[in-house]
Amino acid sequence: MNKWLKTWTTRESTDSRNVRQTDLIKYILQWLVLAGAVGFLTGSASALFLVSLEWATSMRNEQPWLLYLLPFGGAFVSWMYQAYGRNSTKGNNLILEQIHDGNETIPLRMAPFVLVGTVLTHLFGGSAGREGTAVQMGGSLSETLGKLLHIRPENRKIILMCGISAGFGSVFGTPLAGAVFGLEVLAIGLISYEALLPCLIASLVGHVVTLGWGVTHAHYSMGQIPPLGAIVLLKVTAAAVVFGLISRLFSELTHKLKSLFTRLFSHTAVKAFIGGCVIILLTKAIGTRDYLGLGLPLLDDSFQDGTASLAFLWKLIFTSITLGAGFQGGEVTPLFVIGATLGNTLGTLLQLHGPFLAGIGLIAVFSGATNTPIACFLLGIELFGSEAAVYMFVAVVISYLCSGHVGIYTAQRLKVAKGQSGQKLDEKTALGTLKSKR
Repeated sequence: MNKWLKTWTTRESTDSRNVRQTDLIKYILQWLVLAGAVGFLTGSASALFLVSLEWATSMRNEQPWLLYLLPFGGAFVSWMYQAYGRNSTKGNNLILEQIHDGNETIPLRMAPFVLVGTVLTHLFGGSAGREGTAVQMGGSLSETLGKLLHIRPENRKIILMCGISAGFGSVFGTPLAGAVFGLEVLAIGLISYEALLPCLIASLVGHVVTLGWGVTHAHYSMGQIPPLGAIVLLKVTAAAVVFGLISRLFSELTHKLKSLFTRLFSHTAVKAFIGGCVIILLTKAIGTRDYLGLGLPLLDDSFQDGTASLAFLWKLIFTSITLGAGFQGGEVTPLFVIGATLGNTLGTLLQLHGPFLAGIGLIAVFSGATNTPIACFLLGIELFGSEAAVYMFVAVVISYLCSGHVGIYTAQRLKVAKGQSGQKLDEKTALGTLKSKR
């Protein structure tokens, strides 16, 4: 009898293992197809967007008078969203909300709307980025794909996360950072590993597809990396505190300007028109167009000859006004520029190599504003290599902590409070909720 029970138990255990292996194979194959499709669609959309963005930037540089159409371009895009955009006006926050709660639909129109809106913003000189556009296109396309394939409700969250990862990884050429960004951006203090493989597949495929369309990405070098030592670590830590505070300033100023513009001008088209006029007047007042568009020339200078000492502050102001007035575009590339120019400036004060601290600042300011230190660390590795890994990790963590409970995404959940505040948090606490209680 005991011998029979032992044989039966062994056979049941073997069958159970076979079932688990079969389920694992099905899971991998399923997401190879689904996440791969999301990556292909999003990577293709990112390629079209990057080519269009390059055209818009070139046109603006060749035709300086286009700046004077910025108020009209902003008014048109705002009217278009108001009249036909539905809930697309929520932007990245709509995608985060749907991953958390799933009470609304992400419309397919979000993809073409945000692409056209962002290209017009850059064509006429608005200071904005590109990550928001890529993420929204990825979220919109992945939502539509999920509907067409009738995926189960529990898989909708994962496929939307794939859209975020594919958008980020493809638009910046950083597939590893893109994969983790899609996991980490949802909630502060918590990473959901259930979508790790799908997000990695989507980000890798999106990156490869974008390259396949002939699109290339800019590369920067930190130059000479100082040997690991206590003095340099202390200097990097001090700089990281500043990076975190600046990222907080950017987030707070952008949110406050959005509230101010909305309070002063109830119609979105009027709000964007006035914002465009402010950008024109500010450009005339300081006598340079360096802070319009993405600001990539400033990024180049940060890793080469250096920039004006207050370049980071001007870029921060220009971007906050542009986004606060309701223009379309992302925040990440301007954050790169703000961090790199600030790092170059601090390099002189701290007696560190300017390009080295520019690279540290690029990822650290981004970390503080998005509350995604792990993704930002991987971003640094992909952009600059691993030689400065210790310095980069210290910087992104310190900046993340010093930025406080604010960020550019108001729908981001706060799962674990930073530091030892002892604050009890509801599992649905969002940054926007905290901001409204202040």
